[in-house]
Amino acid sequence: MRLVFMGTPDFAVPALEALAAAGHEIAAVYTQPPRPAGRGKKPRPSPVQARAEAMGLEVRHPVSLRDAAEQAAFAALKPEVAVVVAYGLILPRPILEAPARGCLNIHASLLPRWRGAAPIQRAIMAGDAETGVCIMQMEEGLDTGPVLACEATPIGAEETAGELHDRLAEMGARLIVEVLGRLDEIEPKPQSETGVTYAAKIDKAEARVDWRRPAVEIDRQIRGLSPFPGAWTVIGGERVKLLASRLAEGRGAPGEVLAGSPGERLVVACGQGAVEITRLQRAGRGAQEAAAFLRGHPVPKGARLGG
Repeated sequence: MRLVFMGTPDFAVPALEALAAAGHEIAAVYTQPPRPAGRGKKPRPSPVQARAEAMGLEVRHPVSLRDAAEQAAFAALKPEVAVVVAYGLILPRPILEAPARGCLNIHASLLPRWRGAAPIQRAIMAGDAETGVCIMQMEEGLDTGPVLACEATPIGAEETAGELHDRLAEMGARLIVEVLGRLDEIEPKPQSETGVTYAAKIDKAEARVDWRRPAVEIDRQIRGLSPFPGAWTVIGGERVKLLASRLAEGRGAPGEVLAGSPGERLVVACGQGAVEITRLQRAGRGAQEAAAFLRGHPVPKGARLGG
């Protein structure tokens, strides 16, 4: 098929690669404009732009698609389908209607659960046992369109949002290729009116750990916010990101270190139960496994985290 691909972050790259490998003609790639990044704040292209240019594809990065000239330029590509993956811009009706067979979105949840911006993180933070990927026919509502295909997967007991992100990106890439291969046979199914939830964008204010909460909630918070923005606490007067965890045995005052230096485990009491922190990151440093962190930054048993 002749396609337009619309995506921006790392999550979208496997789908772009899979569509090209399957032999589809990608007329153009739309992505967010380069953003200032790094210490020098130089404009940095999105992961999709970088990969598309390496593949020799035409890249467009308009600031908006509401302009009539941009809409005409899009329509002039005469795509059969637009494939949209975490693009980041609202698609107005003229864009939605331009492809002969519509716009298909790869969404990282089991719709209608977790419509919106942060479905991967919200699924982990809510304690969902499973999630998945849906291929959805786009319409003007927020992730409300009929579903063409859906695939579920369990969420691992210690899986982080970053790990789940990578798995779902590969699933979505495979599923969109399968859908396009049998598009004539698929009857889109309207989403259920029950079970609708919204995955609000992650606010950095959610990242600080409150050790008074139950261990099960803190464990989900740590895993759901890893690697970005990263749940954090204060250790020895220093703000430290907590990037991986598991539930652990133990009781104590909230924030009390039940196992720490000397040793290789960092176990912290919560309002109910305890968590073991297995990966941490100090400001300006790389992420470390708990044993390496404790050797270079001792946290004695009985210390209190949180500041």
